[in-house]
Amino acid sequence: MSGGLLIAGTTSDAGKSVVTAGICRWLVRRGVKVAPFKAQNMSLNSFVTREGAEIGRAQAMQAQAARVEPTALMNPVLLKPGSDRSSQVVLMGRPVGEMSARGFFGAPGNPLSAAASSGGESVGGHREALLGTVLDCLQQLRGTYDAVICEGAGSPAEINLRRTDIVNMGVARNAGLPVLVVGDIDRGGVFASFFGTVALLSPEDQALVAGFLVNKFRGDVSLLEPGLDMLHGLTGRRTYGVLPFRHGLGIDEEDGLRVSLRGTVRESAVSSPVGADILRVAVCAVPLMSNFTDVDALAAEPGVVVRFVDRAEELADADLVVVPGTRGTVKALAWLRERGLADAIARRAAEGRPVLGICGGFQLLGEHIEDEVESKAGQVDGLGLLPVRVRFAREKTLTRPVGEALGESVEGYEIHHGVAEVTGGDAFLDGCRVGAVWGTHWHGSLESDGFRRAFLREVAAAAGRRFVPAADTSFAALREEQLDRLGDLIEEHADTDALWRLIESGAPQGLPFIPPGAPA
Repeated sequence: MSGGLLIAGTTSDAGKSVVTAGICRWLVRRGVKVAPFKAQNMSLNSFVTREGAEIGRAQAMQAQAARVEPTALMNPVLLKPGSDRSSQVVLMGRPVGEMSARGFFGAPGNPLSAAASSGGESVGGHREALLGTVLDCLQQLRGTYDAVICEGAGSPAEINLRRTDIVNMGVARNAGLPVLVVGDIDRGGVFASFFGTVALLSPEDQALVAGFLVNKFRGDVSLLEPGLDMLHGLTGRRTYGVLPFRHGLGIDEEDGLRVSLRGTVRESAVSSPVGADILRVAVCAVPLMSNFTDVDALAAEPGVVVRFVDRAEELADADLVVVPGTRGTVKALAWLRERGLADAIARRAAEGRPVLGICGGFQLLGEHIEDEVESKAGQVDGLGLLPVRVRFAREKTLTRPVGEALGESVEGYEIHHGVAEVTGGDAFLDGCRVGAVWGTHWHGSLESDGFRRAFLREVAAAAGRRFVPAADTSFAALREEQLDRLGDLIEEHADTDALWRLIESGAPQGLPFIPPGAPA
């Protein structure tokens, strides 16, 4: 069996995804065959593998860091929130039902829905079935790779969830994985968070927690070192590294439900325009926004400024408005109307000012939506800007299309229940174009450099801007540079010899128990 490590965190967004990617890139650069793994992910940002499986985008990026092809084994359970109380459950890349606080419910015969025909089943019962799937996937990866770097979720010390945990200490205990706890010092309280995380675990769980990794440190490390020595004295566990704060190192975010993006500007590696003008892109921050990472490729272009907005007046100076994907198309449509954004978008279209709808954003730009699946709202009028009728099917489309648009080759991926019938307009990928309004189901199409440049030239012409796309911007190369920088962080600021011993040999023996431990 290969080596392994679980990267846990004191909180959500402590840096687990980034650290996991960084360790994968560091290992593959030293010749180690490595794979990422996250047992259960809650995210609206997902990706389609070559075999047509849906997984979290963070795991796809971690696979890129490891220079391997992403597969469903790397993220066997994906939860896609439909509200703050329910999520679609994606098991081994395929949707199988809905999850709520009361359990999982889906079609009869699904692994998660035996309860639907037998009067109910506890979450614990589902937990056992899911844990078996998770451990089988992890075993397959460990049988193929030299090392598997696992990412936890939230915090391992969420004592109310420990009984049903399959992603933190639940998987670490069953697979015998050493655990490294990451803390974001930029938020403050990192010492209390480290200590409290360990102290709320059972003796059996604590025995696997080897130590800590400080993330996003600013300043002189020598000022931090006395605190790290005290932490070692209190817990008997060392700190494996202090990673400095660096801008622009986040890989694809996981949670579009929890993170508020209003006013956020997507960072660009270069910003000076090639032409005389910049292009301003406004992305409507619709509810249940999914795969908003589609616009990262726009932000990578010199002279393109991308921001997320939720007010109609914020569209006034935009050269391009993007209506992104969403897990709730009908809900997003109502939200646009309530906020006056729908009227503002319609006025733009009438004036010949550019609008791009992607996936759910494409669907709501159409004439009619028939939805008995996602919202169960039945017949709903769309914005009527594109000659498209949408019917929601129970079967989800998961595919990796390749095609051509604007004279350029394009690759993308599709993740949607809505089936679009295009009745007019000019062909545009799988969708259509009418005037300066474009719509497509294809996520990731803007990562195709030639197509992105051609599209931006069309936008600039329609917007009357003297904007010129850079001829040499490679989105794939920028992503590789970003992943190399993550690998550099680990190599330069972590004790890599000790880290490799941990991966190869497991947690040190004789780690002390820190009271009080987990509640009975």
